[in-house]
Amino acid sequence: MSLNVDTYVYKANGEWDLLEDPDDDYSRTMAGFENTRSKLWGSEAVRALGTRFFPRLDGGNLQVEPGEIDDFLTECEAIRPHFDHLAEVSGYGTEYITRCFNNIVAASVRAKAEGGGVIVW
Repeated sequence: MSLNVDTYVYKANGEWDLLEDPDDDYSRTMAGFENTRSKLWGSEAVRALGTRFFPRLDGGNLQVEPGEIDDFLTECEAIRPHFDHLAEVSGYGTEYITRCFNNIVAASVRAKAEGGGVIVW
């Protein structure tokens, strides 16, 4: 099973509505395999970077609320320089990590533009 990243906005009734990926390309919503929850995104190596969002994936979904998007994007940029190390300790290739990570960041940028949030699940 795979992890996906989606962008959402809240409807007037308080429920959230998933937005369609602008390119309608499934590969742009891929955030990893199910085991990347603990082996990568929620790993000790990621936690050691001072992260607070990504570790939520270890055991659950990561939902970033609209008001948290800027902080999440800041966390993303703090992680980016460490892909080679994360690849080494997780067993995933740097290219794979980069592709999944870029999908998460792209969804977050779309969320910011739409006044929404992201969910990795």
